[in-house]
Amino acid sequence: MTGTSSVDELLDALVTTWNAGDATAYADLFVEDADYITFFGQNMAGRTAIETGHRALFEGPLKGSRLTSGETAPKIRFLRPDVAIIVTAGGAPGDDTQQSVITLTAVRNQGRWRFASFQNTRVTLPPGTPS
Repeated sequence: MTGTSSVDELLDALVTTWNAGDATAYADLFVEDADYITFFGQNMAGRTAIETGHRALFEGPLKGSRLTSGETAPKIRFLRPDVAIIVTAGGAPGDDTQQSVITLTAVRNQGRWRFASFQNTRVTLPPGTPS
């Protein structure tokens, strides 16, 4: 996999493995020492922590949950041919309270793209803004 289409395929795999509730396949999309920051600030440090954390979520409070990648195409910017920064939307279909902006770093090593970092920021109104 090379170029934008390869990164798009990696993003598609993120959604597919989440929607399948497959913590092992989901975590395999990340490098061994990845950082995964949840919307509430928890850092799942490393692929093992990502898998363990998501297994608990997929078997518990997020069992059967669906993830979408939003209606807007992700913004993909290559810093080098083997490093890309991605900014994309994410969330639960039909639930405006669970929409996020997600920033990821993808790296290509030995021909395979994986995520090195994931930062999930929940979309909210600034403090003091009338709802």
